[in-house]
Amino acid sequence: MRIAYARVSTTSQDLARQIDLLNEYGYDRLVKEKYTGTKKDRQGLNELKMIVREGDTVIVESISRLGRKTLDILSLVEEFIDMGVTVVSLKENFDTSTPTGQAMFRMMAVIAQLERDLIVQRVTEGLQTAKSRGKKLGRPKADDKKVERALRLYDDGWTIKEIVETVGIGQGTLYRNINKRKAQELKEKGD
Repeated sequence: MRIAYARVSTTSQDLARQIDLLNEYGYDRLVKEKYTGTKKDRQGLNELKMIVREGDTVIVESISRLGRKTLDILSLVEEFIDMGVTVVSLKENFDTSTPTGQAMFRMMAVIAQLERDLIVQRVTEGLQTAKSRGKKLGRPKADDKKVERALRLYDDGWTIKEIVETVGIGQGTLYRNINKRKAQELKEKGD
């Protein structure tokens, strides 16, 4: 089955141009939606993923219709290929059932991996620069007095929610300190 997928980002945009091109190419079923491509969980995309089967072909006017982020698009196309589904993009003129289409997809995957690696490199360099300038990295240490008060309230039977709201510390901080105290008590009993 040949399944066409058309998407625009907002309800005020029109799908007509995409649908005209998809009609010209030909398809058996059309899935269309008006929703942002930044979200991976979209009704139309979920429908497409549910109906597509091995041997099917997914046709899009442009590969960008599958999503906004390169990595999300590549992941989705890879998912389809792994299922035995061909992906055809009219604008980019590629078809994953052909050697040229597969090569184009691989080049896109290499570029996406490069993009991931560069992001990691920039983050690492930024952290090293901040550290060399004396900036403290990581989560700030919780105020000892707040932690002590929170533990007293916990001992008095207050709920976690009440303690967090009253004292102004994070729920994770409170649980970490409760568990730390319990571990210390067990250790002392064992000695």
